[in-house]
Amino acid sequence: MTAQEITKILGGWEGYRVDTVGPSPEGGDEIWIELHREEGPGRCGTCGALCVTIHDWAERWVRELPVFGRPCRLLVHRCRLWCANCGGPKVERLSWLEPWARHTVRFGASVARLCKVATHKHVAREYGIDRKTVKNIDKRHMERELGPVDLSDVRLLVMDEFAIQKGHRYATVMVEPRRKEVLWVGRGNGRKDIRPFFEALGEAGRRRIEAVAMDMNAAYAQEVRAQCPQAEIVYDLFHVVAKYGREVIDRVRVDEANRLKHDKAGRKVVKGARWLLLRNARNIVRHKDRVRLKELLAANRKLATVYVLKDDLKHLWDYTYPGAARRFWEQWYSRAIRSRIEPLKAFAKKLKGYLDGILAHCRFPLHTSLIEGINNKIKVIKRMAYGYRDDDYFFLKIRQAFPGNGS
Repeated sequence: MTAQEITKILGGWEGYRVDTVGPSPEGGDEIWIELHREEGPGRCGTCGALCVTIHDWAERWVRELPVFGRPCRLLVHRCRLWCANCGGPKVERLSWLEPWARHTVRFGASVARLCKVATHKHVAREYGIDRKTVKNIDKRHMERELGPVDLSDVRLLVMDEFAIQKGHRYATVMVEPRRKEVLWVGRGNGRKDIRPFFEALGEAGRRRIEAVAMDMNAAYAQEVRAQCPQAEIVYDLFHVVAKYGREVIDRVRVDEANRLKHDKAGRKVVKGARWLLLRNARNIVRHKDRVRLKELLAANRKLATVYVLKDDLKHLWDYTYPGAARRFWEQWYSRAIRSRIEPLKAFAKKLKGYLDGILAHCRFPLHTSLIEGINNKIKVIKRMAYGYRDDDYFFLKIRQAFPGNGS
């Protein structure tokens, strides 16, 4: 393959010409291309000033994109220019090669593109490089591509936690709901863990926040009230109903199963109905499951009561007028207290303390279902890499997956 053919296929080595093309000195299928600098002034790699004096030369092997499926490396005769503006020798600025990089700009961009859809193991195998090199290339590319987050016009927030490792280790994600953009990710789910985000907002940014949707995490609410006292806290339907399922339906189901310990057949039916009771009635599509649920509720008054009140509680989030929502709540609360079912009564009393945040949904119809979708995507990102040891890199991958829709 001649120098002219190589230049026609790849080219783009501005300021350099192809001198020699041949097999790699190390053997194998790899080819190498020797590049020499063309005569003329160059740009200082630090300040960009035009320089005419060459200070010294150095040979550098640089990875380039494959040629016809064969690995390719460049032997670049790199120079340092004497910059009068900086007062010393500086590496020449090149559009196709960063100052100290061991690969061309387009090689790095190609690796980063493939990292969006493939694991590091596959990318490393495709390009014949080390997995750590793949990770470092991808990380630098994302840092340049994403840049700092624009927090200048954030008025609404949705926040939630997700599992980052086994052993109840969590991280918190902050999302702008209108743009569907991940603004910040940080390890931990306590007050001090999320404080850096509010510090990054600045005093003016914190004053702009109007509402924050979240689960019933007390630490989140306390920090939001401390940092943004004017902001409304909005409690989400998904988490309230999930908490109801754990603290009411599961508790009543277990108590009823224990009560039926001498009736093995009845106890087995109640114990095995957990997921059936937690599902929404409209999502039960199999006729067999619908019949089973109907028979179970008909045979057990307590389970029927907590199941009906679970569906009724969801309607609280349908209201857009706070007064009507409060009247509905008072009716639901009265039914729960009169039920004489202790787990239900305890849950209703506890939920009463969160009522203002629930009714805030009328003014700010925010919800965390958006974040539940983001959390599912985060799980996929983790599985692709079998987990990440570098938090900064992992959080960049999350930001890259949710850059926002620009609205």
